Amino acid sequence: MAHAQAETEIATLAERYGNPLRLQVELTGTPFDPLGHADRFGEVCMVVRRRDGRLITARKVFYPPQGFRLLTGGIGHDETIEAALLRETYEETGLDVAICRFLAVIEYQLATDSAVLHFLTCAFLLDEQGGELAPHDPNERIAEFRMITPAELPAMAAALEDLRANYDAAIGGHWRDWGRFRAVVHYAVHRALMQPAAAGE
Repeated sequence: MAHAQAETEIATLAERYGNPLRLQVELTGTPFDPLGHADRFGEVCMVVRRRDGRLITARKVFYPPQGFRLLTGGIGHDETIEAALLRETYEETGLDVAICRFLAVIEYQLATDSAVLHFLTCAFLLDEQGGELAPHDPNERIAEFRMITPAELPAMAAALEDLRANYDAAIGGHWRDWGRFRAVVHYAVHRALMQPAAAGE
């Protein structure tokens, strides 16, 4: 389970933005980034909805050509989930956004020869309010953005699952393992978006 501090904030965020879909996922394969990063216990997934209803996805410069995905960013040990969400959204997109819905909480576990790695993803639907789409942190190394409809999320997840298995030092692991990990949140977000928001959310 997510550690106690994160669980407390998740409960508070659920009261404000709606109860998220919750999943527990056992990963297979070898470790890869961002699993095991000492500077974070998890990440936020920023499902940014543009004014025309499409969602922002992106590919980084070192990703395979078909490696487009929803935006994510690390949650530092010294910051809240909500603070990380707003900080990472601005760093990666430069947009002003409003938090609309708490979509999903995914708890991952990956057993290795020496330890069991735990990782958390919290996904939120954000509505674009203003600004101009452009990365504001060069360290993000975003190569290009692509806008998709919510209906395209399963196909994007399938493309991530189909990445080749070769090792790449840029992620400290194999693309096949990384792609299968990254696919999970796309399926979860699609499932959550297909469910109507509860009254008051």
